[in-house]
Amino acid sequence: MISIRPSRRPVLLACCLAFAAKAQAVDLHVMISGGFAPAYQRMVPVYEHRTGNDVVTAWGPSMGATPQAIPQRLAQGEPADVVIMVGYALDQLIKEGKVIAGSRVELADSRIGMVVKTGAAKPDIGSVDALRATLLAAKSIAYSDSASGTYIHNELFRKMGIEDRVAGKAKMIPRVPVATVVADGEYQLGFQQVSELLPVKGTELVGKIPESLQSVTRYAAGIPVSAAHPVEAKALLQFMSSPGETKVIAATGMDPLTARH
Repeated sequence: MISIRPSRRPVLLACCLAFAAKAQAVDLHVMISGGFAPAYQRMVPVYEHRTGNDVVTAWGPSMGATPQAIPQRLAQGEPADVVIMVGYALDQLIKEGKVIAGSRVELADSRIGMVVKTGAAKPDIGSVDALRATLLAAKSIAYSDSASGTYIHNELFRKMGIEDRVAGKAKMIPRVPVATVVADGEYQLGFQQVSELLPVKGTELVGKIPESLQSVTRYAAGIPVSAAHPVEAKALLQFMSSPGETKVIAATGMDPLTARH
């Protein structure tokens, strides 16, 4: 009979657990829109290391008719164990019976900011009047085709009374991060959620638009009814929404949730 010294038992147990985790590892398919992406990209390697699972990511906007949009991907039958997207777009998928209602997890809030090309003058957007003057003086304005851009196009310009005056120089940019078209000089000003602006090189964040004009986007996640690995998916959602990940969320330009619903 072989005996194991007590001092070696924790090491052997850890090795056994690691082997068991790897033996049961799965490919976890995640569909995600851009706003939560910077935090997600930091969290995924930690999750993979802890569980042995591999995360396979498909990127696309939370809404829209492009083939890359998450609703379109699901409609086309692409595999998905988790969807991470704008909260109200997720609610629509739940209403349509495509995502399990009880699986919804709140992740973070995101606010709209503005960038200019690196080295360019940073105009004042600290008040409603200052932002209005900056928009009217701008040669060109870009905004996203997701939640923040929809708000800007449908509501922000109208609220400020400049809808007709900026119509000819403001454009919704599909598929790509708005900051990229500012970095290459195609547009002077770019508006999107701060978390999507910060990672793009060649631009500088001027700041967030005034709070009285903000549209706060709630990011949430859920598990599609067709998920092949719902148990592992739930574990990923619990990890991303845990208090220990709030610093990661804050570091990527989003606002952590102090109370989760």
